[in-house]
Amino acid sequence: MTEQPQYRLGDMTSRDTEKIDKSRSVALVPVGAFEQHGPAMPMATDQIRAVALCDSVAKRMEGTAFVGPELPVGISIHHTTFPGTMSLAPETFIQVITEYATELHRNGWQRVLVVTGHGGNNSALGVVAQRLLQEAPSLEFAWTPITGLAADRIRAFGTAEVTGHCGEAETAQMLHVAPHLVRDELLQPGTTGLDEMDSLPRLSRRARPSLSVTWDRLSANGVLGDPTRSTKELGADIIETATETICDYVRTWIGIDRGING
Repeated sequence: MTEQPQYRLGDMTSRDTEKIDKSRSVALVPVGAFEQHGPAMPMATDQIRAVALCDSVAKRMEGTAFVGPELPVGISIHHTTFPGTMSLAPETFIQVITEYATELHRNGWQRVLVVTGHGGNNSALGVVAQRLLQEAPSLEFAWTPITGLAADRIRAFGTAEVTGHCGEAETAQMLHVAPHLVRDELLQPGTTGLDEMDSLPRLSRRARPSLSVTWDRLSANGVLGDPTRSTKELGADIIETATETICDYVRTWIGIDRGING
């Protein structure tokens, strides 16, 4: 039987991890959330997508990208009005990711890339990046969301005026990576237009300035967009585009001269 290449650090022995050339590779950290995803999708949707993308990158970048420890609970305070949602405090999330990164660094990793399936983690990841510049200046820390990496593909597909959480793109990704967890018969549109919202939630949908409201003020069923239009083909395109974008980034990153003039 042909031995399959290993790319998940958690599947390896301690000695296996020691043999990795960490100066020529990157540790990927999949980060998600544990929160409502409308009537049809699982609470772990964001984590499932993050792990799937990290796996895809690691397989494509055989021997130069490895999937490290996962963080399945993120910052979901805005979703806690829906049952089942769990959230870390922002301070806790920042501390945990900082310690993940510094522990990976202590084990020899020079590059850490967090892949987050949950947009609510973005601001905190920016804080982590700033902390690590001070606390671990020799560590190179990067992070990325998923769906935004395929923005052009999603625009070409076309979405409702209001979309995002549990909408066309996110549901499509789940139909591709974990179709058995999507309850097709329960897929239903949520809020799809700005005129369906009250004035304050409508204002919060503007890109800048940024205003936060609880999710029940945006959508009665927790959904933004029309997931009934989603297709597994769109999901495959999103994951493939995101995979290639990250792989191109990592190839460049690994190839950069790490000297003083790099």
